[in-house]
Amino acid sequence: MIEIVHRCDKARVLYESDAVDIRLAVMDAVAKKAYLRGAYLRGADLRGAYLRGAYLGGADLRGAYLGGADLRGADLRGAYLGGADLRGA
Repeated sequence: MIEIVHRCDKARVLYESDAVDIRLAVMDAVAKKAYLRGAYLRGADLRGAYLRGAYLGGADLRGAYLGGADLRGADLRGAYLGGADLRGA
């Protein structure tokens, strides 16, 4: 079980998934239109993830690997992206 928690209150679970890794858990959440505002995804390996239309406003994506991810239509307003790898996204 993978839990996606809030960046400020890690006891606050935004989404739970039976996925085997964080990349698949986030894609599952996006596919189900989960509200991931403020998600703690620092350092997450999301390479090649299908995140089209994702709502990740205010999410902590510092140091995340997003190379090749499909971010078309994703809302990243206020997201923390310092050190994130966005090549090819």
